[in-house]
Amino acid sequence: MSTGRRLLLVVAVAAAVVGAALLWRSMSKPMQQAPAAPLAARAPSNPNTAATPPEPAIKHPIEVPAAAPPLATADIGTALTDLLGRKAVMSFFQTDDFPHRFVATVDNLGRAHASPMLWPIHPTAGRFTVEERDGGAVIGTDNSLRYTPLVLLAESISAPQAVDLYIRIYPLLQQAYEELGYPKRYFNDRLIEVMDQLLATPDADYPVKVQLTEVKGSVPSVRPWVRYEFADPAFESLAAGQKILLRVGSTNERRLKAKLAGIRQELIKRVKPL
Repeated sequence: MSTGRRLLLVVAVAAAVVGAALLWRSMSKPMQQAPAAPLAARAPSNPNTAATPPEPAIKHPIEVPAAAPPLATADIGTALTDLLGRKAVMSFFQTDDFPHRFVATVDNLGRAHASPMLWPIHPTAGRFTVEERDGGAVIGTDNSLRYTPLVLLAESISAPQAVDLYIRIYPLLQQAYEELGYPKRYFNDRLIEVMDQLLATPDADYPVKVQLTEVKGSVPSVRPWVRYEFADPAFESLAAGQKILLRVGSTNERRLKAKLAGIRQELIKRVKPL
């Protein structure tokens, strides 16, 4: 989860597998989650003077070359079909409202929760599986097999060509990011920030121990497999994207991190000097 139109696929794959994460439906129907409310600013010493926080500086600016005109939202579905074939697109991707889905997923991967309803690709088929070992539950040995097709797709992507497409579609992504609730933020900075967070996911001793989230009440859960959390509080406190990387298994995690690092390195090469 190939030619120069694929960075959208890389982070999209990272979003569903990961990964990462890390790449989008017509912008007519907002589907994003509201961003977390900012912390209250400290009152200025002079009550008659309104405090105006400075706009955040752009860290990683990029621009669309004149020789590579930006893509329109309506072109994304066709571009994906041309690259992967209709069967692959229908099996893996949600092409409607792609820019909004992409930026919302990237942003949420760096937060506590990343709703699958917003992903630009379909959630992985099958159920999360566990095994009993030493009196406790661990992630099932075969659970990682569910993610193999997406990992293979991610590994097939050319980093330079993927970044070419990302730059061409960037105006749509920036617009979607502003509509998500960040009118003074720069999406490329957020993307690199989330990439770095995913790459910093701590190593785990496999198999990873999990436990069922306690649910109070007399009504039994009909889908207990969605209630598992990491037994280690340090893992459970990680961002959504980092927890996804731990769930996919050590081999998949290593392969996805390698691909993500390559994409990040290529993207940094294209950043304009400040």
